[in-house]
Amino acid sequence: MTIKTTSDHGRAFMRCHEGNPLTCYLDPVGVPTIGTGFTMRSAAVRKALAALGIKKLVPGKTKITSEQSDAIFAVVLADEFEPAVVASSPKSRTQHQMDAAVSAIYNLGAGAMQWTWADLWRAGDIKGAAAYLGSHYNSADGKKLPGLVRRRKEEAELFLSGRYSSVGGVVKESTPKPPRKPDAVVKEAQEILTSKGFNPGATDGWMGEKTREAIIAYQEAHPHLEADGILGPATLSQLRRDAKALRDAATKGAGSAVGSGALAFAAGLPWGWIAAGALLLALGYVAYRYRDVIARRWNTWRGKEAAV
Repeated sequence: MTIKTTSDHGRAFMRCHEGNPLTCYLDPVGVPTIGTGFTMRSAAVRKALAALGIKKLVPGKTKITSEQSDAIFAVVLADEFEPAVVASSPKSRTQHQMDAAVSAIYNLGAGAMQWTWADLWRAGDIKGAAAYLGSHYNSADGKKLPGLVRRRKEEAELFLSGRYSSVGGVVKESTPKPPRKPDAVVKEAQEILTSKGFNPGATDGWMGEKTREAIIAYQEAHPHLEADGILGPATLSQLRRDAKALRDAATKGAGSAVGSGALAFAAGLPWGWIAAGALLLALGYVAYRYRDVIARRWNTWRGKEAAV
């Protein structure tokens, strides 16, 4: 029998990595997201949400139920991702290869079935396809993200050996004992929390009580997050967005000023004024792109609700 759908294990594997926040939040690049990675960029998501009377995703305000999320997930897989894998993979595909491929393109986009790893799969090089998938497609905005690094490795392992690992799931809860190996995602969160003035204790990759308390304090400062002490996709996304806002302010502002100043100097123009103007424009762009982050900080400082 030719495999054409995702298994229950495959869906659980994806949910482990995607999470299932039932309140809308902004992903690391500012896209409103809800449920199992649902965004308005998907036609199937738009149609399913419209059936619920939802025409726009508003961070911190739009909410769905667990049952609605399950239904939307099934529709999206059936409409957009399962057909993409079926159309561009060998008919001899196994269930675990189907599940791994759907997970990968659910995160990367259906067009990923035309990328190198899938070319290797179609050519019959299963080991090569798994190796390539496991070592690529793990960056966002030019930076490798620990969660994506681990997800690609787990998808590659599932594709090759059929092992449905859940170790790399995005939902992290506190544990009484440290793990055998530091968790890269928890360590990343600890670093950002520390830079924001929330003390998670040692930056050791252990989701211990101290880190849990720091996460709760961070969540309470962001009312659109549930203050449950769990490092889930919405909280991790907000941490990454806050960190990226600072990086962009530093790199885009300084880069624009230096670059414009150098060009103006070479042209014999008043480079100081031009550089200052370029810096203001760059900072204005960053301020607009991360206006939600700035508004939260301003409202928090004034003692008002830090709305999204």
